[in-house]
Amino acid sequence: MNLKLFTPLFLILLLLSCQTKKQQQHPNIIYILADDMGYGDVRALNEASKIPTPHLDKMVANGMSFSDAHSNSAVCTPTRYGTLTGRYCFRSRLKSGVLVGHEPALIEDSITTVAQLLKNANYQTACIGKWHLGLNWAKKDTTKALFHGGNLWDIFNTDNVDYASRVNGGPCDLGFDYSFIIPASLDIAPYVYLENDKATAPVSRQVPFYKDESARGIWFRRGDVADDFDHTTVLETITQKAVHYIENSHNDQPFFLYFPLTSPHTPWFPSEEFKGQSEASVYGDFVCMTDAVVGQIIDALEVKGITDNTLLIFTSDNGSHWLSADIEKFNHKANASYSGMKSDIWEGGHRVPFIVHWPDQITSSRKSDALISSTDLMATCAQLTNQAMPQTALDSYSFLSGIIGEKHKNGLRQTIVHHSVNGTFAIREGKWKLIDAKGSGGWSLPEDKCAAHPPQQLYNMLTDTEEKINLYHDKPEVVNHLNKLLDIYKKGNEVKR
Repeated sequence: MNLKLFTPLFLILLLLSCQTKKQQQHPNIIYILADDMGYGDVRALNEASKIPTPHLDKMVANGMSFSDAHSNSAVCTPTRYGTLTGRYCFRSRLKSGVLVGHEPALIEDSITTVAQLLKNANYQTACIGKWHLGLNWAKKDTTKALFHGGNLWDIFNTDNVDYASRVNGGPCDLGFDYSFIIPASLDIAPYVYLENDKATAPVSRQVPFYKDESARGIWFRRGDVADDFDHTTVLETITQKAVHYIENSHNDQPFFLYFPLTSPHTPWFPSEEFKGQSEASVYGDFVCMTDAVVGQIIDALEVKGITDNTLLIFTSDNGSHWLSADIEKFNHKANASYSGMKSDIWEGGHRVPFIVHWPDQITSSRKSDALISSTDLMATCAQLTNQAMPQTALDSYSFLSGIIGEKHKNGLRQTIVHHSVNGTFAIREGKWKLIDAKGSGGWSLPEDKCAAHPPQQLYNMLTDTEEKINLYHDKPEVVNHLNKLLDIYKKGNEVKR
């Protein structure tokens, strides 16, 4: 054989083989979950926004945005449960409200998580940011209670909590190879970093209740705090960890980074660089900083040279906690034109920004009005990696076909169940939305202020996205049908796909 001919032929075949392998490798997946950020905060989704969001705007311009995307709950913990399990959280022990820092782990041992699914497809997996799904803290004395002398929201004595021991029930027990988290929200104790389920510093003191009167959202509760914990720098710290993780990821193995942010949830602590950048109070400045975090993640992907084959998703765990008084004062609608806010069963409580960036598959700006839920990450990842859906993921539907431009086969959903902070249900099927309450199901309009209202609310979401015209009395057949369908979900039965 002529070696002069063989050598270049071999190199060409090797190059083609490497290119084919690269093309066939599953994409990296980064799921950025903002905390209490509204649909109307993103300027590309709401031109009247008083907050500059250049990096998210660029994602919209170069990617795909969903206008009818919903968190599976109107508050933090249940949405996170649904995101990682593909199940509505009301199927768990948590029927209303959220967990706090010392409550036990919520995700059951029998439930498959997105991280576990992707590990089966040879993914590296990491969770960096706000956990808020409960943890099984160790006790110094196993015969005594974890804490005493108060309640979960105002703990007086936590002397029996063994902060030096490994915490069970956290990310590393649920499929994540690496984790760097805070236990709950930035305003809920204990204030401690956990790296791979162990505290990064001793917890030797307590902080008192803190309130800065310069803006309503600058506060946090009293509680235990670690020696290396500073409330004002948490967002910067977790961002540095996320960037470092991307920089050090293996080129020959895809990764899944679940990156739940601490912003713009209270306390509103934008760094000096972002103060005064918006026209929507300190909250708006914190959203600006949140947008910049997205920019840092995108920059890290560019430096690593993996932007094109990375599926980057940005969304929020619920709507913004932006009050009517805030709207009047700053002329900014954090939840766009939708009624209500965080906590509510109305759209403002759970209709959220959902932006997808994936240059290998999305080459120009696209918009979708498909109905999707935060529980749909599981099914999408299963389809993406050619795996069977876990049997426990009852409430997950893949939106992958919509992203890659195929017809909607059997993936995108027609029905979705909404859930509010106090456990109020609503169900959406097609254009119809039925709310099983008289009021907002949350903080905007409590039930005890709605005595004269109809027993339920029915809205046509094609013509009345602001939920102003209650058709409960006009469409009894629709009300009857949706009540029967909702009852199936509430009883925990699986609905045929």
